[in-house]
Amino acid sequence: MSAFASAASRPRRRLAAALGMLLFALLAAGCADSTDAIDGGPVWRTGEGGGSTGAAAPGAERSGQPVESRKTVSLAATGDVIMGNAPSRLPANGGKGFFDDVEAALKADLVMGNLEEPLTEDTGTGKCGPDATDCYQFRAPPGYAAHLRDAGFQLLNQANNHGYDYGRQGYENTRAALEAHGLEHTGARGEITVVEVEGVKIAVLGFSPYAWSNSLTDIAAAKKVVALATEQADLVVVQAHMGAEGADKTRVKPGTELFYGENRGDPVRFSHAVIDAGADVVIGHGPHVLRGMEFYQGRLIAYSLGNFAGGGGSLNSSGRLGWGGVLKVSLTADGSFVEGEFISTAMNGVGRPAIDRQHRGLGLVREVSRADFPKTGARLDADGRITAPAGG
Repeated sequence: MSAFASAASRPRRRLAAALGMLLFALLAAGCADSTDAIDGGPVWRTGEGGGSTGAAAPGAERSGQPVESRKTVSLAATGDVIMGNAPSRLPANGGKGFFDDVEAALKADLVMGNLEEPLTEDTGTGKCGPDATDCYQFRAPPGYAAHLRDAGFQLLNQANNHGYDYGRQGYENTRAALEAHGLEHTGARGEITVVEVEGVKIAVLGFSPYAWSNSLTDIAAAKKVVALATEQADLVVVQAHMGAEGADKTRVKPGTELFYGENRGDPVRFSHAVIDAGADVVIGHGPHVLRGMEFYQGRLIAYSLGNFAGGGGSLNSSGRLGWGGVLKVSLTADGSFVEGEFISTAMNGVGRPAIDRQHRGLGLVREVSRADFPKTGARLDADGRITAPAGG
């Protein structure tokens, strides 16, 4: 990707130590290991980079070891990933080669995906009973974590509506499977996962409307956990499973979105709030369709990256439900946007992802970004390169 002019970095200021300790006490009291985060208070999981646990106010200056502010790191992200549905709807050849066509697109310093299924054997606690209708549960064998690793994924988000399809044990089995294959994970309530790439610490947090994750609907709590993340890392990435589902849900509108009566959050309010709290990029998924992108305070928000993979026909691949993409963003260590790219993908009839050489997803994202965000919408050219609007 060629270099683009970077947006101005937001100013950051230190918070008085007393206020920092107060926020830390409110959020961190009693935190233990990552298992406790599902039921209780915050926990800080760190990758090789490690991280501190001091607190900061929204927009506070980040601490830790000094890092050159103009150093650039690249991020890649996808929407929903399902490799198959055990026991009878798994891809051919045990899933080997499932991601071959998109592997080249998944090249970045940090590659992330939204894992929309547990990696577990049957725990006996599936959410859909034998007579259930209009109920969907997914799982793939734990060994399928190897396919994610081989494709280039490095960190998977579990904060979504299928994270607990096989109960808490299925959720924990998934974390164990990812870790066994050298993959990071995020998404548990209070969980801040910190990794270090190219000397830059990156915190990744997952949000959804569900009790096992950071809350998408409690904006005040969301801002607090993001503020904590700013003290542990140079960059903060928010993964958010937000918005109503369906082929007709490509548009982003102000206000809370409901799906069969369930609160799926207010995507605009949430995204703006976490950026105000210190997030540097927001990556959305959940509606099963692509949505627009906008810049807010110089930070990029991708409201939905659509369906990336739906092995075994797990996800509807008809029309725009079959379109997804790889979002690639380069940021400086102070969070400034440098360049971006959107690469269109599409699922075939059995849900395997491939590069979409018709660029249908790109066309849709370009259209709805301008329609939904006339002044702040991201500008995407015919090659998928992303720039901020004038003044954005």
